Amino acid sequence: MRRASTEAAIRQRFEGLASTLDERQRRLWAAAEATTWGYGGVSLVSRSTGISRRAIHVGLHELQADPTAAVATKRVRRPGAGRKSLTETQPTLLVALDALVEPTSRGDPESPLRWTCKGVRRLAAELQRQGFTIGRQRVAELLADLGYSLQANRKTREGSQHPDRNAQFEYIAGQVRRFQNRGQPVISVDTKKKELVGNFKNVGNEWSPQGKPPEVNVHDFMDKKLGKAIPYGVYDLTANAGWVSVGTDHDTADFAVETIRRWWRRMGRRFYPRATELLITADGGGSNSSRNRRWKVALQDLADELKLFITVCHFPPGTNKWNKIEHCLFSQIGINWRGRPLTSHEVVVQLIANTKTETGLRVRAALDTNSYPTGIKVTATELASVNLRPAKFHGEWNYTISRAD
Repeated sequence: MRRASTEAAIRQRFEGLASTLDERQRRLWAAAEATTWGYGGVSLVSRSTGISRRAIHVGLHELQADPTAAVATKRVRRPGAGRKSLTETQPTLLVALDALVEPTSRGDPESPLRWTCKGVRRLAAELQRQGFTIGRQRVAELLADLGYSLQANRKTREGSQHPDRNAQFEYIAGQVRRFQNRGQPVISVDTKKKELVGNFKNVGNEWSPQGKPPEVNVHDFMDKKLGKAIPYGVYDLTANAGWVSVGTDHDTADFAVETIRRWWRRMGRRFYPRATELLITADGGGSNSSRNRRWKVALQDLADELKLFITVCHFPPGTNKWNKIEHCLFSQIGINWRGRPLTSHEVVVQLIANTKTETGLRVRAALDTNSYPTGIKVTATELASVNLRPAKFHGEWNYTISRAD
């Protein structure tokens, strides 16, 4: 609505002056108007007045070169003179271009650019193949006039939703409130993206001497000696504190539970000396999957060792981004090490451990060099030994593992 009103205002001003301005004066007026709107001003004025973007850019160059000379009397093109626009000499040009880039053409097997990147060079080449006379720069201008712009993919579609998705969110929120009201610990757990260790490019920017950016490897081939870093994290929702174990072997259920054990020994026990219960919120997949038998067996061992009743609530499928650890801990770690090559496991640990926020987040981290083999089978007998009590609501997602008395 604001954009429409802005264009209407510009159009009204232009129509009030158009009859008194010659071709050159219209160009200069449009250029001056565009500068007042900053970025995007040229497109805005072009849409509002019908003056081509090219004419406005010519006016901008005239104003920037010599503002005084720009308003001086010079030769003015007579009305109707000059080169005709491509859309006048080739009336079907816009229709042909729109057909090439219109989103619905992506599903048309007859579309000539169905399986290629639609850059302006390719579009110009295809239009030339169809008999039009046009270059890439003019293609870019016409695309802007048609309302197209460069767009990146946006992750918004989550696929089909479980019918009880919102109900599970409400159940988890209720459990968190109840545990916190009783003074019992509540943690969010997950594995952060595995990272290559070595002198590899890490996204982001960091202040460096001008002209001397840190030099990293051209190719991201894993260093067999250094391998990968596997950060598994525990975020304490009440204390706003995190623990991260940086593994070097495999992301398994045993690794996940060992990380929770280390969090309890190094941090949790101090925060909650009288705890008798522990609530864990976790994704539905990965090493802490709701279907992972080894996860439940390892949690039974942990419950027996720590003398705690462990309650687990899994998020519904496809909703891992709602897990608190993702945006309260992992995102902050990513900000802290942006632009820094993760040259060793020790560097990874130090960068994680030095993550802090103005809201009070504090993080501790340690390297875990233990071996965690994959493919360990859990027999039906072992699973039956787990003292697991499923909740009435989606017991496959919500359950409590009782400690041995």
